[in-house]
Amino acid sequence: MSSIAVVGMQWGDEGKGKVIDLLSELAQHIARAQGGNNAGHTVIVKGIEYRFHLIPSGILYPHTKCYIGGGTVVDPASLLLEIDGLKKHGISYVKRLYISQYAHVIFPYHRLIDQLSEKAKGSSAVGTTGRGIGPCYVDKTNRIGIRIADLLTPKVFRSKLEAILAVKNKELELLYQHKGFDLDDVYQEYSDYAEKLALFVAPVEEMLFAAAQKKEKILFEGAQGSLLDVTFGTYPFVTSSCTLSGGICSGLGVGPSRINSAIGVTKAYTTRVGNGPFPTELAGSELDLFPDHTTAREIGVTTGRKRRIGWCDAFLLRHTACLNGVDSLAIMKLDILDRFEEIKICVGYKIDKKPLKSFPATAEELAEVEPIYETLPGWKTSTSDINLYDELPENAKKYLRHLEKYLEIPISLISVGPQRHQTIWMDRFFD
Repeated sequence: MSSIAVVGMQWGDEGKGKVIDLLSELAQHIARAQGGNNAGHTVIVKGIEYRFHLIPSGILYPHTKCYIGGGTVVDPASLLLEIDGLKKHGISYVKRLYISQYAHVIFPYHRLIDQLSEKAKGSSAVGTTGRGIGPCYVDKTNRIGIRIADLLTPKVFRSKLEAILAVKNKELELLYQHKGFDLDDVYQEYSDYAEKLALFVAPVEEMLFAAAQKKEKILFEGAQGSLLDVTFGTYPFVTSSCTLSGGICSGLGVGPSRINSAIGVTKAYTTRVGNGPFPTELAGSELDLFPDHTTAREIGVTTGRKRRIGWCDAFLLRHTACLNGVDSLAIMKLDILDRFEEIKICVGYKIDKKPLKSFPATAEELAEVEPIYETLPGWKTSTSDINLYDELPENAKKYLRHLEKYLEIPISLISVGPQRHQTIWMDRFFD
């Protein structure tokens, strides 16, 4: 096995950052395919917490090469801030971090339109991060976007910026009664960014192809989660890119035959940030059984918002396993369930007492469903210091086996805490 894709199985925040960090120790290349600085991975190493929004977290290992693919959207200021963070921690990145020239660039008008549009939607707001990701993808699809390749060619960049800024300023004025942007100011700011980013721009697609030809170990890093996919997610409460394993191919310019395996990452329960339906969401006394958001590490890396929390939704996971074709599961944050007397797993939905045969396609229908639960006994003891599956409490093993049997997918990794050593390996990758 020379290449592995890591994808989120829920609404993001599943713990992909830790899985990617663990697998990066064995990988030679780590590549990010889609999304922007609306995503976030947290990795804790020797007590230091690293937060990544666009740079693959595998950059922490000095032997790796990391790539930001053409399917991403790049906010230069945010990316350069991340690069500065690497420098402050003494992490090398020269000739290790590469950006595709096909990636589209986020501009100030993207961020502003994102925020004003959300505000105008009122109660129908999606709950975006306000960082301009959606509007940038809109421009990409509308064929008026500006890419990294354009940014690096001054005459081309100014010509395209002048044309699009005329449109965006009129949009800001007529739709939102808001002042527009000055061409010279934006051009100068982004020309400065271009000079700094030029060092990292490379033919990412050809580099990954060459690595695959040599059978070198490649880790494809997914961002966000399956149900945030712009096509198959809980639309319209989704992101603006393809978050499924298939999006790795289109976002990095790699053929599907180059991906040998897909690992689906899910928490031992379910969370969600932002608006939209959430069938197993808890409130009141049941939610009080969970540790507080800080203790449970359930505050968003990118937004700082508290995540909504619910029981494990296995019916949902069976659907996203279908969409991604995952071969194995990484179960994260099992330790958060250590204190429960009983633990519920959703194994189906019903509407008007009639069980549904398949996952709902509309947010309206999903908001109406009633979860069908199975209840398992808890284990009421700490798992955070356990490194071997056989040493887990019997009821914890029953819980995990129940998930495996229902989903018909083997578990390859179990996380019992945020640190690297708080991991139970059920399988070894890249061997």
